[in-house]
Amino acid sequence: MYRVILQVKDVKGNCAAGYKIGDRIVIEEGSIISEKSSNVCLYAIGALLPYLTVAYRKVPEDDWINLVEVLQCPDPINTVVFRVLRVEIK
Repeated sequence: MYRVILQVKDVKGNCAAGYKIGDRIVIEEGSIISEKSSNVCLYAIGALLPYLTVAYRKVPEDDWINLVEVLQCPDPINTVVFRVLRVEIK
């Protein structure tokens, strides 16, 4: 299993959720760890959910999920770009 950390890398415009560079969302085993996370935007989570359902699981080394480095929210004007970090939980 992996801890998935979505760390705000860039904010274009004014994010409605108030994200700033460095803010983060921490996910373990399908749950958002609120005490380790900044504000959580439902629009961003909704858009990223298909990726997140796989990202915290162990997959083969050559799986495409291992190549994903950034994801972004669906807002075309006030876009937030997240750096994706996968930290193995031992």
